[in-house]
Amino acid sequence: MLLEKFRSIIHCAALKSVEPESLPLTEESRVGLGITNPYGQTKFMVERILMDLKRAEQDWKISILRYFNPVGAHPSGLIGEDPQGIPNNLMPYIAKVAVGKLPHLNIFGTNYNTPDGTGVRDYIHIVDLAKAHVSALDNIGKDIPKGSNGEELAEIYNLGTGKGYSVKEMVAALEKASGKKLTVKEVEPRPGDLAILYCDPSLALKKLGWKAEYGIDEMCRDTWNWCVKNPDGFAKKAE
Repeated sequence: MLLEKFRSIIHCAALKSVEPESLPLTEESRVGLGITNPYGQTKFMVERILMDLKRAEQDWKISILRYFNPVGAHPSGLIGEDPQGIPNNLMPYIAKVAVGKLPHLNIFGTNYNTPDGTGVRDYIHIVDLAKAHVSALDNIGKDIPKGSNGEELAEIYNLGTGKGYSVKEMVAALEKASGKKLTVKEVEPRPGDLAILYCDPSLALKKLGWKAEYGIDEMCRDTWNWCVKNPDGFAKKAE
């Protein structure tokens, strides 16, 4: 079997968490509790299965990448995000408002215990995320963590910038990149949304030599560049 030959896995999962006990989140923080949607439950279950596989089959090399909120596009403008309908994620939602595909942006909750009252998240540029995958592949199995009995464990890494940006900060950054003033509506918060979530990515720097290089301005710049060059997304223009 192919798996018998290689016996290495890189598992990529967006982090799902309950209200954190402390911030920033580390690889040791409690995650996966209180997940109510099937997508999140599946992600967490796969992670647990891989952890158990590593404990049972010590010759496997397993690296689990927990990334936070991927945004942006390739700087060339050739590759970007093109969700259909109303996007579930913030950046493509803002972008669709900026290009006129949607009339306004709903800001879900403005009374959180954050500096401006809106939710704060750790956003990571998609190019940084791609480089992290390459670093994980290059280093898989080189520095394997050990359990209390000396057994090898799956490697786990947080992938983020380690900084939190609010919804309003993201809107302002996209307005700066696009030169447009966006229409927003403040609405009630969604059940289950957390006020603040950001990570400590220092373990990835220590063991993989990886660190996010792009900030919020570059994230929004490349998002807008993609939108300008591809106003209809990946859809082919009618000839």
